[in-house]
Amino acid sequence: MRANYKLQRLYLDASLAEGAVVPLGREQAHYLMTVLRLGDGAEVLVFNGRDGEHGATLRPEGRKAASLMIGAQTREQDPRPRLDFLFAPLKVGRLDYLVQKATEMGVGRITPVFTDHTQLHKVNAARLEANILEAAEQCGNLAIPELAEAVKLEALLSDWDPARRIIFCNESQAGNNPTGILSRITERDLALLVGPEGGFSEREREILTALPFVTPIPLGPRILRADTAAVAALTAVQMTIGDW
Repeated sequence: MRANYKLQRLYLDASLAEGAVVPLGREQAHYLMTVLRLGDGAEVLVFNGRDGEHGATLRPEGRKAASLMIGAQTREQDPRPRLDFLFAPLKVGRLDYLVQKATEMGVGRITPVFTDHTQLHKVNAARLEANILEAAEQCGNLAIPELAEAVKLEALLSDWDPARRIIFCNESQAGNNPTGILSRITERDLALLVGPEGGFSEREREILTALPFVTPIPLGPRILRADTAAVAALTAVQMTIGDW
């Protein structure tokens, strides 16, 4: 069932059960009452990534505080998607975009990966989490992607479960259309690996293409920016062998 986009959706870091009263943090109370100008009794939708989606009723408690009365469940909890997203961190503005789009596209886990050509060598996990939650609120997701700790590519590959196939966006791969290669993949536990600006180094490409659990794919005849490549690749995977 799709989300009800007529009502405001809100992530709550609390257990959700019909009849419960959940106090809102100052920022969320301000957003609902001051920014959106919702009043006493206004209806919203809430989720926490565990208990499905519930209706809720706003209960102001003064000018700056409020709580939500949790109502009946409107959608059952979705399982976390089986697609992991592995990416080289980009500059901050584009990094925000990348994480938001990966969440919207339905990934189950997001892992920043440091490569030879990665320009950003430190990530702000709290900022990434905030972008994940904001995207989940806006696009109707119930399953919230897990944010994994940033890791170097070699360390990631050395600890990798070979039962989960990595789809590797390789700018040097022959051909333009990835769907033929993707359609031959039989595994359903998958990961998509997207490189940094400037692409993977030759050394990294040699390591990746030598691994039996890695499948390289092309992404068309044009050179794509890293954030564009990620959205294009996620679309191709979801449409060909994903949950679309």
